[in-house]
Amino acid sequence: MEIIHTSVLLNECLELLAPEGPSPLMIDGTLGEGGHTEAFLARFPDLRVIGIDADVRIQAKARERLAAYGERVCFYPGWSDVFFENYPSQDKKPDVILIDLGISLFHYEKSGRGFSFRADEPLDMRLDPSSGKSAADVVNTTRETELANLIYQFGEEQYSRRIAKSICEARASAPFATARALAECIYASVPAPYRHGRTHPATKTFQALRIAVNSELDRLPRLLDLAFSCLAPNGKFGVITFHSLEDRIVKNYFRDLGKACICPPDVPICKCGGKPRAAVLTKKAISASPEEIERNSPSRSAHLRVVRKSITE
Repeated sequence: MEIIHTSVLLNECLELLAPEGPSPLMIDGTLGEGGHTEAFLARFPDLRVIGIDADVRIQAKARERLAAYGERVCFYPGWSDVFFENYPSQDKKPDVILIDLGISLFHYEKSGRGFSFRADEPLDMRLDPSSGKSAADVVNTTRETELANLIYQFGEEQYSRRIAKSICEARASAPFATARALAECIYASVPAPYRHGRTHPATKTFQALRIAVNSELDRLPRLLDLAFSCLAPNGKFGVITFHSLEDRIVKNYFRDLGKACICPPDVPICKCGGKPRAAVLTKKAISASPEEIERNSPSRSAHLRVVRKSITE
């Protein structure tokens, strides 16, 4: 089979999230093409893995890739937060949970859903095409002020208002249907020097639309909490992020897990019990090495954070 995506921080994940104890269970909450899962199954022969992905097409590729591991791996089609929310209380709790919040290159190059601003594809961007609004729905129906705020909040785009204004003016003549048409509109709307920077001027707007369409930042805090609740005592939980918005959420959540006291500042005496719920194993986020970045350029934005759940939690 053709493998499109290269998993980031693979060696670091294998080391920091190495399973311990007999017959360990790992949950790969963002399976993708199965790169991380394949490496864990190959390294740890007693390991079993449950792989989760909302995109049934990419999960089919993972099934093919991991077929040699037979019953050691099983698959769940759907969103990770839903999976963890409905995790059976009588089942073995996972010893390792890994969540990679990046979007697979498969989606940019093979999905045909308009994730890439270079492609003349339908403007969709949904990981699960069967539900929710598409990116076309968002850009064609959202009011200008709200659209500008969305692009600024989720994309941290400095020209969000100019871009939103151009989008709204253009869609008055004809609604946006393709990713390329939107990218060309954005390109024309920004100042000339910005068009020729290190990244395409549509990059941040496309990121913002993808985040909005898939409710990525809204879903993340809930996902972190539900996943950690399912984790076995002494189990390890790793999250890979790719931009500052999601990394900030993960950093703050893990920091609070590691606090001895989580009472509000205005409470003079600790009432929470004063016991950290987890040990933070990465005081600073782990980044890709220069060698990995040279081999796999998307890894330059990747950050890995890991905690170990307290035995008494």
